[in-house]
Amino acid sequence: MSEGIEGIPQTAEQETKGTKEDKEARVAQEAAGVEQTGVSGTAEAAPSADRADTYTDTYTDTYTDIDTDTDTDFINPLRDPQDRRLPRIAGPSGLVIFGVTGDLSRKKLMPAVYDLANRGLLPPGFSLVGFARRDWEDQDFAQVVHDAVREHARTPFREEVWQQLAEGMRFIPGDFDDDTAFKQLRSAVEELDASRGTSGNYAFYLSVPPKFFPKVVQQLKKHKLARAPEGSWRRAVIEKPFGHDLRSAEELNRIVHEVFDPEQVFRIDHYLGKETVQNLLALRFANQMFEPIWNRSFVDHVQITMAEDIGIGGRAGYYDGIGAARDVIQNHLLQLMALTAMEEPAAFDAASLLTEKLKVLKAVRLPQDLGQGTVRGQYAAAWQGGTKVRGYLEEDGIDQSSTTDTYAAVRLQVDNRRWAGVPFYLRTGKRLGRRVTEIAVVFQRAPHSPFDSTATEELGSNAIVIRVQPDEGMTVRFGSKVPGTSMEIRDVTMDFAYGESFTESSPEAYERLILDVLLGDANLFPRHQEVEESWKILDPIEQYWATHGRPAQYASGGWGPEEADEMLARDGRSWRRP
Repeated sequence: MSEGIEGIPQTAEQETKGTKEDKEARVAQEAAGVEQTGVSGTAEAAPSADRADTYTDTYTDTYTDIDTDTDTDFINPLRDPQDRRLPRIAGPSGLVIFGVTGDLSRKKLMPAVYDLANRGLLPPGFSLVGFARRDWEDQDFAQVVHDAVREHARTPFREEVWQQLAEGMRFIPGDFDDDTAFKQLRSAVEELDASRGTSGNYAFYLSVPPKFFPKVVQQLKKHKLARAPEGSWRRAVIEKPFGHDLRSAEELNRIVHEVFDPEQVFRIDHYLGKETVQNLLALRFANQMFEPIWNRSFVDHVQITMAEDIGIGGRAGYYDGIGAARDVIQNHLLQLMALTAMEEPAAFDAASLLTEKLKVLKAVRLPQDLGQGTVRGQYAAAWQGGTKVRGYLEEDGIDQSSTTDTYAAVRLQVDNRRWAGVPFYLRTGKRLGRRVTEIAVVFQRAPHSPFDSTATEELGSNAIVIRVQPDEGMTVRFGSKVPGTSMEIRDVTMDFAYGESFTESSPEAYERLILDVLLGDANLFPRHQEVEESWKILDPIEQYWATHGRPAQYASGGWGPEEADEMLARDGRSWRRP
């Protein structure tokens, strides 16, 4: 048998060439929603259901020649089997953003959509619909998206990518109780189905204040937007906070689940979309060197810190009455704690991760004395970064009698075999020394040191520090001998940084999370059970604070109130300086 291109037998090459051309023609016809003709000449109706498999075939070019006598599989010789993008390309779909004129949408969501398209991870007919109280036309909305992408996108701007996206953009002006606007939204969705081939697959992103969540989902139900056509899907994406306490969270979940099934609801915690948070699972379960020491026999304590160097800015209306603990500890830090403390899941899927995280959250125990085991504070006026900044009570829109916390620290225990007796210290605050989020696993000191008679004053505890932001990576701290004639030992660090170890920059968290929503992958989204368990942990602390004094004051630019340092000092420990 003679050989064809790249060693492919010529007869097989001839058989597959015609079949491939016919298949590509059928795919194009199916995407356009018209009838198509097979190789044998038999007319077939174009599928009206989800065409994800069709798009997968288009990208992978791997299929079975069902119309040939040989019935052989054709494998594209140009495809690299190591290309991991292909299973992560979204099928036909669209995204509707409520509150599209807000900062979150402008700075994060719309640039993330462009970056996904720029990386080839969105379908050619992807559609973006904005809903807000602005008197805009479609071209006005497209210009706003264009400006946001130019300013905030992570990847370079390419005109051809932008033009393809812009063709699928629509804008619906109106209020959330405006039935006419929702009728227009339904018409836009139906029009995009026909013109862009979205197959009825839509995600509704609620980038709006929590008080509007119930109204929006009820309107989606009323106008039959929440119910997907046969073979298609509809999903709801909800931003935090998920309620104000346990009771409000349960009520919100009840309202949302009356419209969308639990598996259709994606609660966004953008920290779970960060590469370093996902790397925490890889660090623990893909490496034999860490897991054997990840327990009470070796770990002294764990510190999880999220610090911001800014104040509340213009968010007084949102922030006052909520505070640092509700805003950060209830979701971000308790999720990071669950991932740090969980057992190995049976698989990397949503159900397995939920099972193990819930075990941790259910095992959390609060300090017996909440006055000794928790601290709250408010930042006070001071010099920070060479600038005189105002205290929290001096910010515009803040009542002088406000007891809202801008700093919160708590000591928690996980009451299970792995972590019994190991304290987890969680802290968050505004106007602190620098912007940083990290997880520090601090190990016990060596039980016996033959070097105690020599210079070991600068030797601390071993630690593994996972840096979530801004310098994504990991540091391992250990003791090493100082060069010289004496046995002097001090701490050194071994550092891994994403920016130095990989040629590709880490995608923004919202890129990963939006793509996961379109793919229906719920691995990185807290389920309603986790949300409710987190409120069960925080509610007793908030209730105690509400009846016991006022928040402690701390100087802007520092690392929190003295009471937080005293809390750890009573345990014989101290806070890390990030």
